[in-house]
Amino acid sequence: MGPTSSGKTTIGEHLLKRLRAEGAPSMHFDGDEVRNFFGEGLGFEPSDRQRVVATLVHLANKTSAAGVNVIVSALTASADAKRLVLDTIKNPIIVYIKCSIETCAGRDPKGLYAQAKTGEIDTLIGVNSDYLPPDNPDLVIDTEDLSPAEAVDAIIRHLDQAG
Repeated sequence: MGPTSSGKTTIGEHLLKRLRAEGAPSMHFDGDEVRNFFGEGLGFEPSDRQRVVATLVHLANKTSAAGVNVIVSALTASADAKRLVLDTIKNPIIVYIKCSIETCAGRDPKGLYAQAKTGEIDTLIGVNSDYLPPDNPDLVIDTEDLSPAEAVDAIIRHLDQAG
């Protein structure tokens, strides 16, 4: 979980490669992939965002039940979305990808912060409304301090310690 452009997808992809290289069957599901799958009919209203999270939860649970490690990269901004994750995913490990909105806006690979600044979009969490981090994440990764490789190392250490 973390704001747009904080590094969730990048870290998820690096973690996936690392786990697979170590022989651990793994899958990575990303919120943008789900959004792209549903197409333009899925907007950014709270109900649309909740649908993305519900889809990710469903995919994660089905994949995990098949014995595959699951990585999910998603904004998960609302309290309802966070509650759905915590109440529905079996054995979740919540990683908060911490990054200031200013740094996220400086990265802005999709141009969303620039669009929000000019008023082209008015639904960007972190600009048009606050991004509230998860209450009690299992691990906090600050991407202003850690590279993707260092972030993955920290996640692996956490997983090893958690068993």
